[in-house]
Amino acid sequence: MNTYDVVVIGAGYAGLTATRHLLKANKNVLLLEARDRVGGRVFTQNLDSGTYVDLGGAWIGPTQDHIYALAREFGVETFPTYDTGKSTQYFRDKIKRYGGLIPPLPIGALLSLDAAIKRMNKLAKSINLAAPWQSPNANYWDAMTLASWMHQQMSFQTARDFFKVAAEAIWAADPADISMLHALFYVKSAGSLELLMNIKGGAQEERIVGGAQTIANKMAATFADKICFNSPVKTILQEGDGVKIIAKEKEYGAKKVIVAIPPTLAGRIDYQPIMPANRDSLTQRMPMGSVWKTYAIYDKPFWRDAGLNALAATPSGYITVTFDNSPKDGSKGILMGFVLGNQAKAFSELSAAQRRQEALAAFTTFFGKKAQNPVQYLDHSWATEEWSRGCYAGVMPPGVWTSVGKTLRAPVGHIHWAGTETAEVWNGYIEGAVRSGERVAKEILECLA
Repeated sequence: MNTYDVVVIGAGYAGLTATRHLLKANKNVLLLEARDRVGGRVFTQNLDSGTYVDLGGAWIGPTQDHIYALAREFGVETFPTYDTGKSTQYFRDKIKRYGGLIPPLPIGALLSLDAAIKRMNKLAKSINLAAPWQSPNANYWDAMTLASWMHQQMSFQTARDFFKVAAEAIWAADPADISMLHALFYVKSAGSLELLMNIKGGAQEERIVGGAQTIANKMAATFADKICFNSPVKTILQEGDGVKIIAKEKEYGAKKVIVAIPPTLAGRIDYQPIMPANRDSLTQRMPMGSVWKTYAIYDKPFWRDAGLNALAATPSGYITVTFDNSPKDGSKGILMGFVLGNQAKAFSELSAAQRRQEALAAFTTFFGKKAQNPVQYLDHSWATEEWSRGCYAGVMPPGVWTSVGKTLRAPVGHIHWAGTETAEVWNGYIEGAVRSGERVAKEILECLA
């Protein structure tokens, strides 16, 4: 049995970052990955047409300093998300085009929506990122869903409808499934609702040339001999001063182990001795978000000629939010549509042909007849990915943060936890994953000192 200082489980951005920092500290490290690639929930698919699509995480933006630092270090370019021209709103069977950030809603609904955003930002400022359960009124907010708060806060149904579209785009979950405390924590973690929602000055401001997996690939290439692919971990045994890890008939020994995968997947590993009851309860009660990404690829971004930026929002149908995902040079036109939350679950019941039909019908409604006939269509569900089981991240339903939330980052013996779900800043994003990897590496080094 080969033995190491540290075995890291999961070669997403969290596991890669942790491995890299531990290797820099001259530790003997092995990185085990269940897939045949690195990147985790960041997956760039290269297409026969010579372009690419990001099937998972795709954007980076202001205050995400750690992922930007990695991009600079590895010589990876970023470019602005295309948002020149008018946006599109589809509501009550009518298309409206508009400039700027303010959607063309009735004034009462617009004021209600604006007040709700400001109220949520104000409430989020009081959240303790390191210990959300210790925040003022934590029990009150954790007993409430985001949907319940929306109904209390906004008297106009139209305002609630569009707030729901934004919430689903942020969490990939229905507001009825999200604790209000978790929603406030998430907003504080990013900085504000505007940072979460916006393109310019927000989390969707830029994309990565070549795809978001590019940085992960370059990072992994610097320690390729330390990565073992197609190695799902079945069992972790804590024995005395160390750990034994069983992965696909092979056994590895280590002083410490980092589990850098989503909590729901971490809960499926066989631990001996078993996890403490509260930690086990956490992994049972922290489901992943539900999302499909749908892509239609055209010879050119035809909507730009019509003065449109391909940003669309609607509270109806399967696809509720769209973006221009064309490459930097605009050599292809790529429309991307999100199917989110409960719509994603319903979309999963359709056949491949039905999904294509529904997606292209939505794109055609938003952007005209030229959208009917793409060169290529593809879609991707993260719920069917064995080693993710959903995206973007695990969410906290009511009652979880205040009852068992303190087990999210707390080591259990020689086992330490990483992953974007454990991040205090930019939780749920690539940035959060990178930060969690840095945090857990520091934690391990202090233990081994």
